[in-house]
Amino acid sequence: MATCFDVFEQCVLAVQAGVLIESVSERDKEFHFQNWLEERLQQLHTPYERSGRNQYPDFRLVESAEGYEVKGLGWPGREQNYDSNSQTPTGYHNGRQIYYVFGRYPADLSPYPDRGSGYRQYPVIDLVICHGDFLNADHNYVHKNRSLKGFGTYGDIMIRDRKMYVAPTPFVLASGTTGLMTLIVPEDMKADDRFQQVGRMTRIEADTLVAGYQFDLQTNAITSRRVSNPNAGVNHRFAAYRLVSQTAKPVSMDIAHYVGKDATNIE
Repeated sequence: MATCFDVFEQCVLAVQAGVLIESVSERDKEFHFQNWLEERLQQLHTPYERSGRNQYPDFRLVESAEGYEVKGLGWPGREQNYDSNSQTPTGYHNGRQIYYVFGRYPADLSPYPDRGSGYRQYPVIDLVICHGDFLNADHNYVHKNRSLKGFGTYGDIMIRDRKMYVAPTPFVLASGTTGLMTLIVPEDMKADDRFQQVGRMTRIEADTLVAGYQFDLQTNAITSRRVSNPNAGVNHRFAAYRLVSQTAKPVSMDIAHYVGKDATNIE
């Protein structure tokens, strides 16, 4: 059975035991949530490697082909989507199955005591571990940054095309996750008797795909070039799980939150 089930169990046990996120600085909360997740991996006594900043994924298991990308989100706050710098979400990367760990914590840390030098402890409000295919099932796209020279009045300024991807969070894709801890994996991944299934969800591939874009430096307009998706209409099925000790509150797709949204103007 995939290690993600054990990782999820450790996260649930830690939250139930009141294990807090430890913050040294308010400027980099996601890094501190990474530390919290790393402690859960250490509890499993499974070898892993931690990536450096701006490397993907954040954690790579050594004895099983799995990777974990960690996303800490302040709550209340931005819920609809998150920024993925230089790496589009995916469920498979460099020979590993990729899982995303989304954890939300209080955006306002003022009620939590400061133990000096900005050091604080605060709780995990809710958490979703999901297979990357739940966010994006494309395994073939390769991200690359490109640049061109000749910009500016003297023609000696370089423009660097450094892409940022903005993807929906599982909290907005799936209803029944707020305030709880949930694991979302492909339907064919079976859990053992520690787990109860609390939902089934289907994501359907779009009719067209963005294959390119053009940015006009004079009008600041961006336009996309679309192609037909050869897999249009293909269903990707997922199952939601929790431990049997958790609530059985059902999880389902929350289509109204993301169908038809235009993310063009997100900054």
